[in-house]
Amino acid sequence: MFSSRFHWDLRPNRIARLLEEKRRAGVPLLDLTESNPTRAGLDYPAAILEAFHDERVLLYDPQPAGVRDAREAVARYYAGRGVNLDAGQILLTASTSEAYAYLFKLLADPGDQVLVPRPSYPLFEFLAAMESVAVRSYPLVYCGGWTIDWESLRAAVTGRTRAIVLVNPNNPTGSYIKTGDMERLVALSGERQIALISDEVFSDYAFAPDPARVATLAGLREGLAFSLSGLSKVAGLPQMKLGWIVVTGSPEARRRAWERLEWIADTYLSVGTPVQCAAARLLGAGESVQEQIRRRTRQNLEFARHAVEGTGATALAVEGGWYLTLQVPHVHTEEEWTMELLDRWNVLVQPGFFFDFASEAFLVVSLLTLPAAFPEGMGRLLKCIGASNFSGAHVQ
Repeated sequence: MFSSRFHWDLRPNRIARLLEEKRRAGVPLLDLTESNPTRAGLDYPAAILEAFHDERVLLYDPQPAGVRDAREAVARYYAGRGVNLDAGQILLTASTSEAYAYLFKLLADPGDQVLVPRPSYPLFEFLAAMESVAVRSYPLVYCGGWTIDWESLRAAVTGRTRAIVLVNPNNPTGSYIKTGDMERLVALSGERQIALISDEVFSDYAFAPDPARVATLAGLREGLAFSLSGLSKVAGLPQMKLGWIVVTGSPEARRRAWERLEWIADTYLSVGTPVQCAAARLLGAGESVQEQIRRRTRQNLEFARHAVEGTGATALAVEGGWYLTLQVPHVHTEEEWTMELLDRWNVLVQPGFFFDFASEAFLVVSLLTLPAAFPEGMGRLLKCIGASNFSGAHVQ
């Protein structure tokens, strides 16, 4: 009766079941996974609400690529980061997830492949499967910092590969693409006639400057590439549901891609009028939210780095984003560590396997966590590691 796309076990896992039990029982939890900025105690300016006082929100005037002045506002956002774009390169979507769906439709036939980094964003397999596209992974390797395993990436490319996906900075490793990486990626994509898709939602959240860093592919002038971002992270406004695709590369490749993308967008017309009308003011008002997030994530990162010194945990190098990866002793599995922390210590973390880490044992914490909760949660986590002689089988 149902599509074969749904080949996953849809039942809640052990961690989700225990979390639900804790919440039903009213147990106070220290949530070190919070990534929703609207629940992170940030101060949102009144200008965000005022941005919707616009008579145009009462008029339905569908434009497949999005309202022109909203796209021009996005172009100004990039201009402020040193990249000059024409609004005609920017197509609005309801979210980055929808942007992926559009691009998989654009680039791939059923059974074709896209390459995605490992570890990384946990929804790629689901997003691709919804478009009947296969996912193949290429590894990121850690040697004091995260880099692409180039030999494995090349080996992963087949005759059915249609795109290489980059997450820049990666989620959760927080690693950026460097200029040398970019040159090799452009050369590989040109050689094999495949597109580059760069998810740049966390690009504004670098912890320190790096002249070798590539913050965006939006200025690329060869091949074919797509840069993705949106209000969710840029302005801390996930509820506004506005993302975008920047189409970049050689003029001819851009033209052909744009014609087809606009056709896809015209089929769905999913972006709401109010948020498009408010986009320019939301981007402006969101700058203060972005600065609060920068302060929060840097403060929590600094605390975590000092807290783990001399413990059994190691904070892996991170360049940007909202997450920190902790390597913990492999005396227990990631699931056992996560279950123990939740069951006995009332602390919620994410196990590395949620992000498809290739080995154990890693735990991921959100640097967006409230300052009142992060130190206590980290303290309990490190105490748990110090008392790691639990059986690992106390929760069924």
